[in-house]
Amino acid sequence: MKHFINLKDIPSKDLRKILIDAKKRKKLRKNLNTLEIDKGSPLKGKMLVQMFEKASSRTRISFYLAIKQLGGGTLTLRSNELHLGQGGESISDTAKILSTYGDGFMLRTDSDKKVENFKKYLTIPLINGLSPSSHPTQVLSDVFTVEEIKKKPISKLKICWIGDSNNVLDSLIAASVKFSFKLNIGCPKRFEPKKKVKDWVKNNNKKIYIYNDPKRAAKGADVIFSDKVISLNDKVDKKKKIKNFKRFKINKKLMSCAKNTCIFLHCLPRGNEVEDEVFLGNNSHVWQQALNRVHVQKSILLYCFGKLR
Repeated sequence: MKHFINLKDIPSKDLRKILIDAKKRKKLRKNLNTLEIDKGSPLKGKMLVQMFEKASSRTRISFYLAIKQLGGGTLTLRSNELHLGQGGESISDTAKILSTYGDGFMLRTDSDKKVENFKKYLTIPLINGLSPSSHPTQVLSDVFTVEEIKKKPISKLKICWIGDSNNVLDSLIAASVKFSFKLNIGCPKRFEPKKKVKDWVKNNNKKIYIYNDPKRAAKGADVIFSDKVISLNDKVDKKKKIKNFKRFKINKKLMSCAKNTCIFLHCLPRGNEVEDEVFLGNNSHVWQQALNRVHVQKSILLYCFGKLR
């Protein structure tokens, strides 16, 4: 049984195997309708239980389609609909029940500790659909999108992140170590990645490049990533934070610091961190990026269920 919780904990060869499988599966679906099942129905009879403690659009829909296209089914829950929420049932008891009824569990939560506790008690695979320190399914899909568009390994590209240091960036940093690509990070001084994240990179004999000047971070980039500056449950002075990031707004002037073939990616939903001329421009591939979540998550499910070819 294999979990998919944090890119840091998954061998590079396994991550590459997932991407190779996703590429094959996407190609084979070219002439299939949305709910037509992949040849061989590799997850026929399997059920994925999803639980959302935080709002979700792309993760919810893409996992629903992923398991359906593999021949399985899904049950989507919210924690306040279970005894785990208002009924006071322990995580260990809930995990045992989920393990009895389902074949896999995808959790989107605002608690890293909850992820670890579920991992401890589940006897079925656990997939992290987002937690405070990690968004692994998003970032592995993003690696897939970059390589699909650029038609070369991400290790040969210069990647740039402009924005807040959040769970998506933490996973992108982990990916930079696993896939050996150069990562520039542009953010205000007080919003740099946490020390434990930097220490992990250093302990793995790798390096990330942090700039408090967005133009320096973007210089020569092949890809520029971003995310909302103000997250849904951000407990900060929002006006002050937006002011801190004023210089880091992604516009055509900032994009001009990168290569003229540079693409723009955003995990969505967007805020005011990027101007429409970039987000809706020719170099933006955000819709392709969102669609690819389905293809990569199918291969993640196969990996967790021990069915990856």
